Amino acid sequence: MKFCPTCDVRLKKDSNTLVLTCPKCNYTEGGQKIEKQSTSQETESDFLVLEENEGKDVLPTMEIDCENKDCNHREAVWWMLQTRSADEPTTQFFRCTKCKHTWRNYA
Repeated sequence: MKFCPTCDVRLKKDSNTLVLTCPKCNYTEGGQKIEKQSTSQETESDFLVLEENEGKDVLPTMEIDCENKDCNHREAVWWMLQTRSADEPTTQFFRCTKCKHTWRNYA
């Protein structure tokens, strides 16, 4: 671990080069200024639980009131995912088989 000689802040390694830089005063030290080639893959940032028609034939159904105020249907498919830390209970998701409205239960 190295520190900046001017302001005594810990130097941080630049993510693209081998140069150490000070985040406070922009002091740079050592290393070769060779750019690293990163091989990162783009991932979609939206969290999709299930696509609209995915799992409609294989997921279990249950009788439950749809939370959509315009729909009076009483059947939904359901599945469970661990969306929080491991010591928390799983989140149960429901999707109405008629209007495709999706909601969750944190119990």
